[in-house]
Amino acid sequence: MRRPHRVSQALSCRVGCDTVQTPDAGCPRAAGSAGVLLPPLWIRFSLGNTPAPLPERPGLSLLVAVVTPRAGGRSLRAHGGEGGASARSPPAPAGSRLIRIIYAAVSITCKFMRIYLHTDEAGQEWVAFKMAERGGRGSGGHGSLDKSITLPPDEIFRNLENAKRFAIDIGGSLTKLAYYSTVQHKVARVRSFDHSGKDIENEPLYEITVQEEITARLHFIKFENTYIETCLDFIKDHLVNTETKVIKATGGGAYKFKDLIEKKLGLKVDKEDVMTCLIKGCNFVLRNIPHEVFAYQKDSDTEFRFQTNDPNIFPYLLVNIGSGVSIVKVETEDKFEWIGGSSIGGGTFWGLGALLTKTKKFDELLQLASKGQHTNVDMLVKDVYGGAYQTLGLSGNLIASSFGKSTTADKEFSKEDMAKSLLHMISNDIGQLACLYAKLHNLEKIYFGGFFIRGHPVTMRTITYSINFFSKGEVQALFLRHEGYLGAIGAFLKGAEQDNPNQYSWGENYAGSSGLMSTSPDVYPMQRTRSGTFDMLEMDRLERPLVNLPLLKDPSTYIPDTVDLTDDAMARKYWLTCFEEALDGVAKRAAASQPDSMDALERAEKFRQKYWNKLQTLRQQPFAYGTLTVRSLLDTREHCLNEFNFPDPYSKIKQKENGIALKCFHSVIESLDSLDWEERQFALVKGLLAGNVFDWGAKAVSDVLESEPQFGFEEAKSKLQERPWLQDSYNQWLERLKEGPPHKCALIFADNSGIDIILGVFPFVRELLSRGTEVILACNSGPALNDVTYSESLIVTERIAAMDPIIQSALKEEKLLLVQTGSSSPCLDLSRLDKGLAVLVRERKTDLVIIEGMGRAIHTNYYAAFKCESLKLAVIKNSWLADRLGGKIFSVIFKYEVPCQ
Repeated sequence: MRRPHRVSQALSCRVGCDTVQTPDAGCPRAAGSAGVLLPPLWIRFSLGNTPAPLPERPGLSLLVAVVTPRAGGRSLRAHGGEGGASARSPPAPAGSRLIRIIYAAVSITCKFMRIYLHTDEAGQEWVAFKMAERGGRGSGGHGSLDKSITLPPDEIFRNLENAKRFAIDIGGSLTKLAYYSTVQHKVARVRSFDHSGKDIENEPLYEITVQEEITARLHFIKFENTYIETCLDFIKDHLVNTETKVIKATGGGAYKFKDLIEKKLGLKVDKEDVMTCLIKGCNFVLRNIPHEVFAYQKDSDTEFRFQTNDPNIFPYLLVNIGSGVSIVKVETEDKFEWIGGSSIGGGTFWGLGALLTKTKKFDELLQLASKGQHTNVDMLVKDVYGGAYQTLGLSGNLIASSFGKSTTADKEFSKEDMAKSLLHMISNDIGQLACLYAKLHNLEKIYFGGFFIRGHPVTMRTITYSINFFSKGEVQALFLRHEGYLGAIGAFLKGAEQDNPNQYSWGENYAGSSGLMSTSPDVYPMQRTRSGTFDMLEMDRLERPLVNLPLLKDPSTYIPDTVDLTDDAMARKYWLTCFEEALDGVAKRAAASQPDSMDALERAEKFRQKYWNKLQTLRQQPFAYGTLTVRSLLDTREHCLNEFNFPDPYSKIKQKENGIALKCFHSVIESLDSLDWEERQFALVKGLLAGNVFDWGAKAVSDVLESEPQFGFEEAKSKLQERPWLQDSYNQWLERLKEGPPHKCALIFADNSGIDIILGVFPFVRELLSRGTEVILACNSGPALNDVTYSESLIVTERIAAMDPIIQSALKEEKLLLVQTGSSSPCLDLSRLDKGLAVLVRERKTDLVIIEGMGRAIHTNYYAAFKCESLKLAVIKNSWLADRLGGKIFSVIFKYEVPCQ
């Protein structure tokens, strides 16, 4: 008998009115409500790519199921169209089993679906979809709540079975749920073999093992209050390992829904102060999420201008616009005070808007405002004075009186114009108030949040205009990508204080987060109405705290990335296409890296689809995850690979190349030592550049490495551009070595494994050590492409030390130190480095920074300025990028820079 299969994707369906009244105790329904249920509809599937026909059924449309075998990587598919003829539904075959319950909702009504799977004695697969439609409203206190949810629960409530702690923020229309869970995923580990007494020539350099590792993740989900009961039911059904008996709650709805939450989840609701939670949440995102803060620019090609992360986040002004307005001055992590506010806020806009337009929904009111023209309703300065009021310097287009024309005009005004006028009136009032408080307290940063904002462009535009006008351009209105989650994050932090979550650094997991104002096709099977900035946010706890590199000239202005793809449309189009075209090859490489895994092909295809969907989202919304850069595209790809348990697709390649390069190390050193001093300096630099050619992330190189297995160190040297290089400061570097004293300590950020680190970096390190310079060699904490990792560098260095007395002595005397960067990226963000590295840099009084590689020295840090001398060198292995910089493929960048005195 064939093994059972699982349904791997959510289904979207619509159940018509002519359904069959059939009782079924197994189907979920609201307390006190009647149910309209469909009998099971059994469908036989056959293996292959051709969809099996779906039996026609009245009222059933757009039924799509994907059933994936546990082995073999092939899929079963069924597609159904609108049916007109009736079809008998046979009883469930004996031995069928419930796969899962999916709550599916399309259009207005609510449905439930149970999915059954059966394999009969002949090996045929059968799947049943049992659907139910709510037929009435319950009489209980919350019976009127819609029991549907518009998002696939298994995609939204990820890792729920491992949830340990909960918090919830319930506002007037949106609920934000936060929970902490443990996540089990695969990691690649390397361990040195004991080669004593063995023929090491034919032995691998080290052993590679894939282990299960448990890490911590924070999940934040936002949904409309309409769906709160269904979500609580789903959580209750899947809650297994929670450690707490309490759920922290904040927001205006915490009291209203207290009884429902306690009844559904069996957890005691512990209410927390709203403002305290908002401040804690705001501090958390400002510290942990790069590109969290943005300014809104109406008339720019880039509407969202993301700000650099300032390590000094205090003090700031938080203007929270809910029903009213609260203005809070935040001075430290725990010190803040309410300094003012107003009763004229989001509730005023909603209430007056409803009276003026008869529109009851907030989002619909904003939609009206976005289409309106306020000048039809408002009296302008030019309406009063016939033009500008030049004595006071007032523009003729300035609003003199909101709704001023309504007192004299005989005509009726449109709903759109009245909504727009009202929005301007409320926003201008709030903007002026915020500016006055900022000036009074000498605050330069104003962050806006709350229900009134929620990422709506029309609201951000009016707030931005107001702040710019009243501050005369001296203060900028700033918004947060995740402002909708501040309360939930703060409530969670209050409940997790014993774990001290602020002692860790956290990173946004792009694979599990939806984007700013996203309609991402990888998360939902259908379009949905946007109801806020984010729908899902996931953050992974990092192993160690991350801090700025102390040698940055000005951390507050440091920008890691060389090109902002949200600004540069031509570059954006090229790089998105480049990553799309490389995707099949990456998926193929990922599957090939796990030849013994039966589901590797299936997981590789899921990775391919997910990352492709991310790329399509970024084509439409480049700002979805903050500033779009080559680095963010690479990091998103790594996140998606890890999501489907491909922790290190290049591990075997790195193992092989490290072994080959080590066999050449001794002869390379002998050749270098035979040269006179000046010849040796150039040979060392050329070797460093030639080693950098071996980059599997560059298509021009990977094509050569796959088609020419004998391509080696000398062949790479012949590919390099002849001097003068595209960027050429070699003469200045040589002069510094000749005339200046030895550097006290050099910090080197390594790039690729194999020939790069062994035949390029280590001879250079050896020369620095010979001059009396200490060396800190920094490598990635985790894998990315064929970049060398910290654990791999330990093994490689141990083997090199056994061959070279200079390296051996430096290790023993701690003049050569190996550290991890805290990063698992092909690029380098010097504002988020392992704290241990930063401490070491200070202790050793580092006075030289060396960054090698295209990802670390060109895509990032090309313009980075340091307090000390720096050397940035790389080979350009992309024709488009080389042309952009005025060169050709394999052009050389060698930038030696000295800080201005």
